Amino acid sequence: MSDAEDSRPKDSFEILADELARMGQQIAHLQRTSLNKAEAEALNKQLVQGVASMAQTGQAVYEAISERMDLRMEKLAMETILAATDAASRAIEKSHAETSSAARDYAKAAGEARREAWRYFGGFWVWLASVGAGGAVLGLLAAFLIMGRGDAREFGQYPRVYCTTAGGQIVEQDDGSTFCAIWIKPPSQAGG
Repeated sequence: MSDAEDSRPKDSFEILADELARMGQQIAHLQRTSLNKAEAEALNKQLVQGVASMAQTGQAVYEAISERMDLRMEKLAMETILAATDAASRAIEKSHAETSSAARDYAKAAGEARREAWRYFGGFWVWLASVGAGGAVLGLLAAFLIMGRGDAREFGQYPRVYCTTAGGQIVEQDDGSTFCAIWIKPPSQAGG
């Protein structure tokens, strides 16, 4: 065919012939690429098995992802707890260091104030007054400790004087002698 023939319009017969030729080519191509019944059934069976396998795999993948997510959540929770514990520990250490520093500063200031007071009031007189106050306190403690013993001795020497004030009763006997009776457990009074 020449260029002149290509440029002229085709008649209906030529168009029909071209279409039939093209259809023949397509049928030949389909025959070469299409499956027979047994091949189609085998392909269908493989496709069904593949879809079933994909469904099982999908469920397994979902479960694996879910399990990993649970593990990640647990790990995240543990890491959060550890981070919070670490932060609290560092805060406590910092607070302890600041408190210790403040205590050292206060102790140093108190020592300086004590030295200044010692200088200002005259060290000897402060020492003498503190020794005197300490001696007075010790003297009072000693007096309270021996007071009970002294009273018992006085009671033993002068029982008539101290008997009634000590909670006792003077009892006279038939022979004229007297003694001091102190009831440990007084008798119960009748009719009372």
